Amino acid sequence: MVPDTCRTLSISKHTSYRWNLEYGGLRVDQATYLTSLEHEKSRLKELVADLSLDKTTLQELAEGHC
Repeated sequence: MVPDTCRTLSISKHTSYRWNLEYGGLRVDQATYLTSLEHEKSRLKELVADLSLDKTTLQELAEGHC
C-alpha cells in the first residue's frame, strides 16, 4: 500500500517515512497550522537578522567607524 501511494504521489519511500514521522500524529488542520507557523517563524527570523544588521550599522555610524 505504501509503495503504491508513493508512486501515485511521485515521492520516495524515504520522503513518505520522514513525513510520517513529522506529521503522522497530526490532523490535516494541525499539520497546515504547523506549516504556517514554521513559515512565520522563518519570516520573523529573517526580519530579526535584518534589523540586527541595521542596528549594528547605525551603531558603527554613530561611533564614527564608517
